[in-house]
Order: sequence, then C-alpha cells, then structure tokens
Amino acid sequence: MGADAQARFEPRRPFDLDLTLAPIGSGPSLRHHDGAIWRATRTPAGAATVQLEQRNGSVEVNAWGPGAEWAVAHAPVLCGEEDDDTGFAPSHPLIKRLHHEIPGIRMTRTLSVFETLVPAVILQQVTTEEGRASFHHMVNALGEPAPGPASLKLPPAPSVLARTPYWSFHRFGIERRRAEIVIRTARSANRLEEIVTMDLASAYQRMLAFSGIGPWTAAKVAMVALGDADAVPVGDYHLPHSVGYALEGTPRSTDERMLELLEPYRGHRARVIRLLTLAGIAAPRFGPRKPLRNYRNS
Repeated sequence: MGADAQARFEPRRPFDLDLTLAPIGSGPSLRHHDGAIWRATRTPAGAATVQLEQRNGSVEVNAWGPGAEWAVAHAPVLCGEEDDDTGFAPSHPLIKRLHHEIPGIRMTRTLSVFETLVPAVILQQVTTEEGRASFHHMVNALGEPAPGPASLKLPPAPSVLARTPYWSFHRFGIERRRAEIVIRTARSANRLEEIVTMDLASAYQRMLAFSGIGPWTAAKVAMVALGDADAVPVGDYHLPHSVGYALEGTPRSTDERMLELLEPYRGHRARVIRLLTLAGIAAPRFGPRKPLRNYRNS
C-alpha cells in the first residue's frame, strides 16, 4: 500500500529513534515492527498513520491518511530536531556517564496535547501497570481504525470521549473522578491544543486552569507534547526516591529534596529524569506494592 506522503531527513546530531519516542508510550496507537515505529495520531489536518525508520544516518518517513502531509512535515519536530541541549554539561559522575553513554536522546515534541493528556490523566494515582491497561482497553473500545497498512487504532476522538458517560469508563477500570476529568477536557480539547502556540509559562497556566490537571499531569503533557526539557512531574510516587537514590544515595526522598538536587540542571531537568529512567535506576523498595483496583463493577 503506497504511502500518501513521504520524506527523508538527516538528524543534525546523534539521534536514537526508539529512545527519543519512548515517552510517547505504547498501546494500540503505537507499534514497533522490523526496526520501524508506526504511530496513529490525529493531526490538525485529519487522521494519520506515520512510519519512521532510521537507516544509514537518515530517518525515512511514510504517512497515510488525510493528515499524512502534516505528519510528514512535522516528523523532524516529533524526532526532536528542534530540541536544544546547549548548556547541558552535567558534572555529577553518574549523569555525566549516562549522558556520554546514551547520546541519542532527544526531547520529542508531538504537538498532540489532548492525545498526551488522556493517558496522563488515566495514570493519575494508580500503578503504571493499571493505568496502561485501562488506557489500552479504552483505545481498543472507543478508537477507530487508523489509515494505512499497520492495523493501528486512532486514539479516541475528543467528540467521542466528551459524550461518553462516566459510568461507561468503569469497564476500562477507570473510576468516576478520572473519567470526569477526561470528559471535561475532551469538551475543551481545542483550548488545550492551542497551547502549542504559547510560551511554556502560558501553556502551563492554561493546563493548570483545568480542574483535575495538577503539576504532575501538566509536566507529563509538557514533556511529550511541547518538548519541555525542564519538565519535572512533582507528586510522582517513585520519582523523588529514584532521583535521591541516584544523586545522593538516599533510598527515600521528597519532592522538595528532588527539586533541590535537580536545581543545578534547571532548563534540562527532564533530560536528567529521562537518563535515569532509561538507565533503569530506581530506589530500593521496602514497602508493599500499591494494590491493583477494579472499578468495572462500581
């Protein structure tokens, strides 16, 4: 099946496609196959499936659907070509080593605010395993087939989520509080998408004005949709412990101490977090794991 749009570009500095796009997540809208990444998305021009493959120093891009031309034109942005790591020269031995050993990480910028927000909301105050399972079930149930040959599902359209009653989300393991955040934001999806044209301070201000979007969720969205290299998801269950353990060897820490430790990297704090995440560095766990919950019968 021939692509509706094609392009090729050469990254201007070291680049790893898989690591750069990893924060987008996984699921029915994203697939890794034969060295390529396939992504189904809703662009301002319409639905699209984009295929990206790194080959011989270049990135080859193919896309299908009404939004194919838009997806191809913005593929370099998606792959972090606008990301500027000037000034990121870590002095901490661990961060310095990881920065040297993993040189191809860029900050992706998907420009897909609502698509990034929905899984972040669903991950609020639940385990990663539980949140991802709920999101995947929702996409399979409410998303529509994506264009192109990859058999992907498009993320559910805002119009679909806006008219879905909160109790219908129970079958995905999503209780009323998170469901109502998704519904409310779906009804104002256009106002959320407008933040891609704003400076970061204004973008955060608009996101935080929505009930149910706090600093953790806003940072998660800004890191992926806006390419914010300084985003710090304050309020995370594990992150303060991981940062504290990596940077000063303490198994338990706080948001306040995490911010103190990351302060020397201001402007690039998300890069430090990404390096630690990719390296699999986490503090020892002493307590019981958070239990999985089931809201399907609520």
